[in-house]
Amino acid sequence: MNDKSSDENETGEGRRRFLVVATSVVGATGAAGVAVPFLSSWSPSEKAKAAGAPVKADISKLELGQMVVVEWRGKPVYVLHRTAKQLSSLSALTDQLKDPTSVSSKQPGYIKGESRALRPEILVVEGLCTHLGCAPKFRPEVGAADLGGDDWQGGFFCPCHGSKFDLSGRVYSGVPASENLVVPPYRFESEYVLEIGVDSEKA
Repeated sequence: MNDKSSDENETGEGRRRFLVVATSVVGATGAAGVAVPFLSSWSPSEKAKAAGAPVKADISKLELGQMVVVEWRGKPVYVLHRTAKQLSSLSALTDQLKDPTSVSSKQPGYIKGESRALRPEILVVEGLCTHLGCAPKFRPEVGAADLGGDDWQGGFFCPCHGSKFDLSGRVYSGVPASENLVVPPYRFESEYVLEIGVDSEKA
């Protein structure tokens, strides 16, 4: 009698657990279903992407020192919100860079100066090493021992062949990459909406 009662209790407990898990899964799926349309509304169709259509990114939640990746034309585009300290470190690196003023590097004509940006605090560069197209890693930590110690002020490091770029995407001397990271055409549609693929001067 006790065995039967025990079996019924275990069966009931098992059913309760199953219902809790099933309900949680359905709830999570529903939440994802609500979130995805909002995110996808920022992206053009696959056909439009293939044709090189511009893409928009909401950067309102991009915190100081944080970087996000946006896809444009099948390429990763790094969007970095630089701190005042990171910006102030750029001028001290001139002697260590191949092309500090971006004379021979690919960038729109309206991008000038060491910040290489429309708004100094927001860096927008293609996340492809100019050596062989690997994706450099974001390494913001100052003084990283494996990247030159005290000489490293933060930046991007390509793990494929060791190329290094500063926090403006400018390439260091003595590495395989010959050019700075490419700055794609872009503009700010509003204070917090970035549009990649549209030339700011022609928009």
